[in-house]
Amino acid sequence: MIKKLSLAICILLAVSCAELQQVVNQLPTSTEGALNNETIANGLKQALDQGIEKQVSKLTATDGFYKNEMVKILLPEDLQKVDKTLRDLGLGKLADEGLKVLNRAAENAVSEATPIFVNAVKEMSFADAKNILLGSNDAATTYLETKTNTELYAKFNPVISESFKKVGADKIWSSIITKYNSIPLTNNVNPDLTDYVTEEALSGVYKMIAVEEEKIRTKYTSRTTDVLKKVFAMQDKK
Repeated sequence: MIKKLSLAICILLAVSCAELQQVVNQLPTSTEGALNNETIANGLKQALDQGIEKQVSKLTATDGFYKNEMVKILLPEDLQKVDKTLRDLGLGKLADEGLKVLNRAAENAVSEATPIFVNAVKEMSFADAKNILLGSNDAATTYLETKTNTELYAKFNPVISESFKKVGADKIWSSIITKYNSIPLTNNVNPDLTDYVTEEALSGVYKMIAVEEEKIRTKYTSRTTDVLKKVFAMQDKK
């Protein structure tokens, strides 16, 4: 008892009242009230699931990419000269259609690939869950991207390739490239649009998940479950 009292006095002398309160707030008062790593992990997974459900689902709608300035897929640098040349030649409508179908392919692919993201969240290991919880407003999304990007790319790329065929992007861009390469004094181009759109689509998905994660971290009303409220209350005290 004397040792415990001495330790308490030492702590009080070492830190201010505000700092001590912060430490106390981070520690459970009983086993029942403990926020263990499993609970924190569940909260973070729910946050990511909510991001997929509320934000990524928006990308699957018509114009989900094309009319969303946050994630709209623009032409890669080597095709910007193609776009400009076509417009200079009065082929602006074809150039517009070329840009639109790239976004249509991404919209179509996301609708088919969403289960991949859901399963990735379920399989994630949050050994460092508390660090993620107390990290930046997109810490969980960044962790998800780091852990899943390579695997998701491998699964997502063929879906994009099929989406190109489904929305007719392969034929439209074949026509665009053929027309451009036939123009005198231009250098031929043969871009890998499947790879480019895959990367851009994945970037858009992660970006939208991060939008919802930030809402959950900063707005109490976005915490739609008891676990989210409990877990992110701990983040509020950091």
